[in-house]
Amino acid sequence: MKKYLADILTFSRLALSIALIIMTFAGAPIHSCLIIFLIGEITDAFDGTLSVKYPFPKGKVPKYRKYAAKYDILADSLLAFAFMLFFTVRVNFWAGIITFVGYPVLAGIIDLIVYGKFYGHPDDARPNSLTIKNFPLAKKIILTRRAFYITLMFVYSVMTLYASEWSLTTKIIITIVGVIISAGFWFFLSQRRHNISRDAVDIEQKLSRKNSKQR
Repeated sequence: MKKYLADILTFSRLALSIALIIMTFAGAPIHSCLIIFLIGEITDAFDGTLSVKYPFPKGKVPKYRKYAAKYDILADSLLAFAFMLFFTVRVNFWAGIITFVGYPVLAGIIDLIVYGKFYGHPDDARPNSLTIKNFPLAKKIILTRRAFYITLMFVYSVMTLYASEWSLTTKIIITIVGVIISAGFWFFLSQRRHNISRDAVDIEQKLSRKNSKQR
């Protein structure tokens, strides 16, 4: 059962994203929508870690796992889309529109440079991509983009919190607790931040061995 936990979290993120879109237009309370988004982000924080910790035995990997990276990208993208749609419609229209237009373009350009394709992934980087030619630099760029995304989502989450129906005291307490939990996640998932994917780590190791032989 443990080996399925990562997949369960990934697919639950898809379900939560769809639920958030429905709740946005159904007029659900702002704090309820925020909670759904935060739960989705928690699943994103742990599915990769669980996938590494509880891998499928060799020869027993389900066929659908071949596309696991694509499922993960789809779940991440849909959750981000759902939250930004909610934020634009219910919290701050202009900030949402600017992010809706700007961030996908920025992310697409970065992925084109790093992976050799729009909205790529380290698991399928092209031979002429920066990931293959200069992995350390590609890694820094991706980690910088992730840090920017996390900061952006944190700011928008706080803006959503203060637009909610909760009392000011409750909002302040949640903000303080949120900062502490976020810091905990940041340090707890430090290994994942540096290892942007299992295959990407393999690429880095191969490049290191190649450079050692050349010396």
